[in-house]
Amino acid sequence: MKTLFLLITLINSLLITACTSSVNHADLTEQALQKDRRTRDIIIKDREIENEAYSELNGDPDLRNQSHFTINTYNGATLVTGEASSEALKAKIIAKIQVIDHVKVVHDNLAIATPSDFEGRANDQAITENVTMALKQIRSLPDFDPAMIKVVTENGVVYLMGLVHREEGTVVINVTKLQPGIQEIITVFEYLD
Repeated sequence: MKTLFLLITLINSLLITACTSSVNHADLTEQALQKDRRTRDIIIKDREIENEAYSELNGDPDLRNQSHFTINTYNGATLVTGEASSEALKAKIIAKIQVIDHVKVVHDNLAIATPSDFEGRANDQAITENVTMALKQIRSLPDFDPAMIKVVTENGVVYLMGLVHREEGTVVINVTKLQPGIQEIITVFEYLD
């Protein structure tokens, strides 16, 4: 029963991700822009980087069938997580991403391993949701909005992305540490001070 629940949760999250992964600039409302320190143009470029990366990688049958990858971009910094079944496939994934326009830096966190299963991905999704909910409880930081933090979880490792002040980053890390199931926290913050 637990496996069925996790499978349904994963499928639901994948469908949501698939529906939101197309480049849609109409959802960039003024309210959303106020919660983000990136400009509208940079947000659009970040989305375009992610979409181009997925298009390139999924267009290659070897990569699509022998690896699991997640691409997240924030202010041009592109985080690549997941698993590749060989060093050659990993290198191919990173090489395809490095040449995409507007990618400033690639954070390569791909593991050489068998692609994760649905249960592991559902567990990662649950961790991401827990961290995101916990960040919404932060009230002690002026001008902080949890929407400024992109949370990505892969194999129990939580990656935190965003444009933050050092004090904000410290609080976000400390709140994240309190969440269950986390193996490690890796920050991909760009500090403003």
